[in-house]
Amino acid sequence: MPGRSSAPATGAALEAKVAQLARDLGLEVKRQVRVGRRIWGAIRKIDIVAGDARGRRLGIECKYQKERGTAEEKIPAIVDDIAAWPIDGIVVFDGGGFSENMRTFLISSGKAILFEDLEVWLRLYFGLPLK
Repeated sequence: MPGRSSAPATGAALEAKVAQLARDLGLEVKRQVRVGRRIWGAIRKIDIVAGDARGRRLGIECKYQKERGTAEEKIPAIVDDIAAWPIDGIVVFDGGGFSENMRTFLISSGKAILFEDLEVWLRLYFGLPLK
């Protein structure tokens, strides 16, 4: 399972680490998958779509925030947006900039997970052996 020493340091790094972890587990990975439009016309993309040989797919949004800021204000809308996807989805988040209230909201939503917990979550979701 990834430890804090291997934690990403930027949003792009988080997305790359999530994609690599999924590949290391034997999953197929597609990045920036277009899945239609949002209500105001913007193109909707999923950061990562991971899938297995049986056809099970999972959309993964990656959110990183190093310092306190406004990025976390967008996350509740992302959790809602996942409901419009044609597949199951989660938010993977990391970084010390998320407030304790936002971390609690994300974890309690059932649609978000810390990066450090992702490997076990993916193993359970895709029915892969646990270490």
